Amino acid sequence: ALKASLHDIIDNHTQVSYDTVWTALKETDQDPNNANNVIELYTGKSIAKSSNGGNVGQWNREHVWAKSHGDFGTTNGPGTDLHHLRPEDVVVNSARGNLDFDNGGTKYSGCDCYRDGDSWEPPNRVKGDIARMIFYMAVRYEGGGEIDLEASENVNNGTNPLHGKLSTLKAWNKLDPVDSFEMRRNDVIFEKWQKNRNPFIDHPEYVTSIWGN
Repeated sequence: ALKASLHDIIDNHTQVSYDTVWTALKETDQDPNNANNVIELYTGKSIAKSSNGGNVGQWNREHVWAKSHGDFGTTNGPGTDLHHLRPEDVVVNSARGNLDFDNGGTKYSGCDCYRDGDSWEPPNRVKGDIARMIFYMAVRYEGGGEIDLEASENVNNGTNPLHGKLSTLKAWNKLDPVDSFEMRRNDVIFEKWQKNRNPFIDHPEYVTSIWGN
């Protein structure tokens, strides 16, 4: 019931184009210590806003809910939803690919991350951010003419509209509490862009209410 009620509150958001995502991320992920830069999600590095693109050394648009999980691509809606799009180093973004999230694997040299054949483990400082973005997507997109996305205990989800690993993401939500960067980001998306919020940033306890301990 809570999941359905939250969906009714946050659906019908103002959609942006995939091109507009570039502009929005320069605001949502601005470095609090340098207004000319954004903070990359996995590396944590501060990089010039103007260094966006597709080349080595630049940052691009990381879909935290991998766009192949449901095969929605960059279409308006799930493919452009700012609540799960973050700046990331081009090479690191490619290394993560469409892997599900879980603990373990081999240390990846591009960031304080680990990966194996079916999962990606981000740094501890953003594990909660990742979890709350996945849970947002699972509530915002519930079918009814749109794709129906669900958090899953499985990994290796391929093109199924599922993202895992649910038990790990629930643990990450508790491990890494909401911080000021995440709260500001939620406010900027709500006020300037989409007119909806990620309820799990405002109320991280809702994760347990919906999916259990």
